[in-house]
Amino acid sequence: MSRIAIIGGHGKVALQLSALLTSEGHSVTSFIRNPDHGEEVAATGASPSVLDVENSTTAEIAAALSGQDAVVWSAGAGGGNPARTYAVDRDAAIRSMDAAGEAGVDRYVMVSYFGAGPDHGVPEDHSFHAYAEAKAAADAYLRGTNLAWTILGPGSLTEGPGNGLIEVDPEDASTGTETSRANVAIVAAAVLEMPETIGRTIEFRNGTVPVPAALEPAE
Repeated sequence: MSRIAIIGGHGKVALQLSALLTSEGHSVTSFIRNPDHGEEVAATGASPSVLDVENSTTAEIAAALSGQDAVVWSAGAGGGNPARTYAVDRDAAIRSMDAAGEAGVDRYVMVSYFGAGPDHGVPEDHSFHAYAEAKAAADAYLRGTNLAWTILGPGSLTEGPGNGLIEVDPEDASTGTETSRANVAIVAAAVLEMPETIGRTIEFRNGTVPVPAALEPAE
C-alpha cells in the first residue's frame, strides 16, 4: 500500500483516480481548495484535505505532502483568466515540485495534455494560450528536477468509458486524440506502479492496447 497525494482532488480525472487507487488498497489524500467539495471527495474513499495551492507557499505545500509516497498533480485553473492560469498551472505547480523535493516525496506524476511544450502552436490571441504556456513551463521545470517524474499527455478529454485501452505516442494525430477521463485515471494509476515510466513524457489517446502493455518502454 502506498500513500498518494492528489493535488486538484475534485477534478473529474482526480475523482476517478482516487476511487481507483483506494479500491486497490492505497491511502489517498486529495487536496481541494473548496471545503464544500470534501463530501464528494470522501465518497471515493480518499481523505479530503483543504489546501489552496494557488496561495500556499512552498513550505506550506511541503508540510501538507509530508509522509506521502507519491504526488499526482491534477489541478488546473480551468482557463478563462490568464493571470490565474499562470498562478495555478505554472507557479503553484512549480512550487508543488519544490515542495515534494523538500518533503522527500520522490515520485511525481504530472497530468499535462497532448501537444504540450514550447512548440504548442497556440496563437497569443487564443483563449488557450495562457494554459499552453503555463503547462509548457511547468513540464519543463519538472524535467529539470531530481524527482522521479512522469508527465502524462492525454488528448481531448471526453466522458466516455474507461476501457483501459489506449494508444501511446500516436504518429498521426490528425484522426483525433479523444481520451476518456476514465482512461486518464487508469493510466495515472498504472504509472504509479511502473518504475519504468519514470523520466518519460507519455502522450496517449483512446486506442486498442491494454494500458500495462502500452506503457512498456519501446525497444
